[in-house]
Amino acid sequence: MTETPTLYAPATGPGRSAVSVIRISGPASAAVIYTLAGPLPPPRRLSLRTLRSPDGTPLDQALVAWMPGPASFTGEDMVELHLHGGLAVRSAVLQALAEIPHCRPAEPGAFTRRAFLNGRLDLTEAEGIADLVDAETEAQRRQALRQLDGALGGRVADWRARLIDLLAGVEAALDFSDEGDVDDAALDAALAQKARAIRDEIATVLADARRGERLRDGFTVVLAGPPNAGKSTLLNALSRREAAIVSAIPGTTRDVIEVRCDLGGLPVILVDTAGLREAGDAIEAEGIRRTRARMRQADLVVMLDGPDAPATTLEPMPEGPVLRVRTKRDLEPAVGVPESAIGISAITGAGLDGLLAAIEAEASRAVGSGDALITRERHRLGLTRCREDLDRLLAGAALPELAAEDLRLAVRALGEVAGHVSVEEMLDRLFSGFCIGK
Repeated sequence: MTETPTLYAPATGPGRSAVSVIRISGPASAAVIYTLAGPLPPPRRLSLRTLRSPDGTPLDQALVAWMPGPASFTGEDMVELHLHGGLAVRSAVLQALAEIPHCRPAEPGAFTRRAFLNGRLDLTEAEGIADLVDAETEAQRRQALRQLDGALGGRVADWRARLIDLLAGVEAALDFSDEGDVDDAALDAALAQKARAIRDEIATVLADARRGERLRDGFTVVLAGPPNAGKSTLLNALSRREAAIVSAIPGTTRDVIEVRCDLGGLPVILVDTAGLREAGDAIEAEGIRRTRARMRQADLVVMLDGPDAPATTLEPMPEGPVLRVRTKRDLEPAVGVPESAIGISAITGAGLDGLLAAIEAEASRAVGSGDALITRERHRLGLTRCREDLDRLLAGAALPELAAEDLRLAVRALGEVAGHVSVEEMLDRLFSGFCIGK
């Protein structure tokens, strides 16, 4: 059998910095210290050492941390080298590591993957790490930290343990079905009661209006309306940069333009779209088709119209939430604003605070405060399958063999959520999205 390779990678970003950290994990970690820095330092303490290449050439004065497994992030022996942050220093140390036997560069997510495979994390906690690294807003940070702390993983583990207990009881009933003192009716009633309790808890978690997924992916706000309604100007004003071309020529915006921003700690995706009208050519027709598609997918549609538009044009087209907005109030302030609309001027800033407050209120209602347990479609699919298996169990003909199979399927569905069953292809997709060195 071949030895498990020892991985190494920078754990800090590229470029010049005050300190650069390199992580090493695997069975050759102690050999790395002996080769580069001499005898092993005391565990879990930073020790100042002179690093030398395998041929004895000095590389840097660095702080070395030795973390023997299994009490480490990956569950293996680990080393951290805290170097001076120059590019030449880091390059020289990485080159020296490449010369040590059984050491190889880590791929994206390799350290976290080993932590998962060695039982230091379940899959939901590993996903929490990925979400924490990618978090752009305060609410996303809070939600990712809850996942890393085991908010979903703990609940799934509890449900799974209780279902395994029920499965053990059903299997025992099958093994001793010929015993005369076994009360089958009482066993069936107890099984149904406990299974129903778990089913109801899972159903409650699923009935969250997808708040966790919306928070993780961003609350999508589509700016829609006729040409020259001020959509691109408003997008630039809200994003505080020239993200879209502004022109008096109708139909300037032909494609969808997206800008991500932080609104009250919530991730919001602003989408500028082509003006809604009878298309003048095939390209504009495609832009309008994309506009209508994004409006159907949006979490919120902001319908814009200029001061000369009749009130009827402000009627919402999509079925979801809509904010009605009258633009260009600086040009014709005397023109009235319908009671159901918000009057703004993207040029002077008048009314923008009110519009932002309205968008933030809608986002808060849809996203919540980051307390949702389900943050990915994968979680929702697994829990939905488990609920369906329990529904089938509760609606069944009380045959022990069928009850046992339904319970096995429910346990397996929960195991896929936490990563307790074979999910190799999904693991490849998940960890390939991590940073190198994480």
